[in-house]
Amino acid sequence: MINEILWPVAALGGLGLVLGLGLAIASKFLSVEIDPKIETIRALLPGANCGGCGYPGCDGFAAALAEGRANVAQCSALPHDNLVQIAGLLGMDAKSGEKMVARVLCQGDSENCRSKYKYSGISDCRAAAAIAGGPSSCPFGCVGLLACAKACPFGAIYLSDKGIAAIDEDKCTGCGKCAAACPKNGIVIMPKKNNVYISCRTTYKGKSVTSICKAGCIGCSLCAKKCPQGAITMQDNLPIIDYDKCTGCGVCAAVCPRDIIINNAPADKTAVIKAEDCIGCGICKKECPTGAISGELKAVPTVDPDKCVACGICIEKCPKDAITLCDR
Repeated sequence: MINEILWPVAALGGLGLVLGLGLAIASKFLSVEIDPKIETIRALLPGANCGGCGYPGCDGFAAALAEGRANVAQCSALPHDNLVQIAGLLGMDAKSGEKMVARVLCQGDSENCRSKYKYSGISDCRAAAAIAGGPSSCPFGCVGLLACAKACPFGAIYLSDKGIAAIDEDKCTGCGKCAAACPKNGIVIMPKKNNVYISCRTTYKGKSVTSICKAGCIGCSLCAKKCPQGAITMQDNLPIIDYDKCTGCGVCAAVCPRDIIINNAPADKTAVIKAEDCIGCGICKKECPTGAISGELKAVPTVDPDKCVACGICIEKCPKDAITLCDR
């Protein structure tokens, strides 16, 4: 009886030993050597596997870097110190490139945009958008069920207190996953340095907009008319900014009657008129695109700092160099 048990056990044990030795030998002769440089680079990458670099995760990006097929600046989530280390390993220049961020192009929150119906299905933006375009009256508006936040690997997106998606630009890396997840195409990736941008996507005009949203662009083109650089054109009733021309002066944001043009630039300067040099010609008042300058002819004008955007047009037009920009 004992022999009947021992022989099968011994046979299986021997077979396992032979197979184990065979695998050990095979692993030695058939193994693929991993470049230690790849492992070092991989350890320095953020590990979010967001795909923003254009490769399938950090492993693929590390391999592409080691093989010279990629540039370290393609990873927008990489801390600068790590970027410098990787560049040193690869003999590259440490060019970090522009900081990219995601921005929500919608102001149609619960206070501004009315709802068509109360949605009670699964908590998913695509599912909600599939029912008559979603609960928002605006067909371009944010659904508010945070498909973008679920896709964000950095926790940079949250629900605002008024029910639409909001982005923490300090956490955002510009990887683009949120933009891909939005069924309304309401999120755009752009350089963070672009302080001025249009936060609406509706192509409707006038009454068609005001009947559904208090904050939607009405296509009035005032921003395009007032832009001192000619950087704004109208396409399908919506302003389009040419950032090669835009100086970030903020005039467009100041004159927009619907407040849908965002200006993130700090308002730290204002125009000041030097009374001793002013001749009261009134040119500055006439040329000011935001109506920040007032006063009578032949008198020293006054500047309303709340309206002044420090665009510098008054300085350029003043014939006596009597205007300067000062800290607020």
